[in-house]
Amino acid sequence: MRRNIGGTSPWEARVGYSRAVRVGQHVSVAGTTATVGGEVVHVGDPAGQTRVILEIIRAALAEAGASLDDVVRTRLYVTDIAHWEEVGQVHAEVFGQIRPAATLVQVAALIDPRHLIEIEADAIVASAVERR
Repeated sequence: MRRNIGGTSPWEARVGYSRAVRVGQHVSVAGTTATVGGEVVHVGDPAGQTRVILEIIRAALAEAGASLDDVVRTRLYVTDIAHWEEVGQVHAEVFGQIRPAATLVQVAALIDPRHLIEIEADAIVASAVERR
């Protein structure tokens, strides 16, 4: 069974995607930027944008019945690889004990030039028995 989770991004309807999709135990969270209420937040602050993005991802996972503990993979796209340490530090604050497989790459541009980072996440919801 497939469950689409909507978000608040102004691009979801225009582009035709969901914030997250759950199929069985698998949850995929779409590329997420620091956009809140249609506005880019923490302009010029890669760490601040990363924190906001991970909170949006956390909320989407929760709506899908998952948590950050279920995340098995993240993909981080930055517009300037020089920000890798700032972004990586925030990623470690959230995922340091979870340690998903991760990729961090530089891209030429994101949908809004004020976005410094975009993050995707994949999760597999473990049963209570599997978590022991």
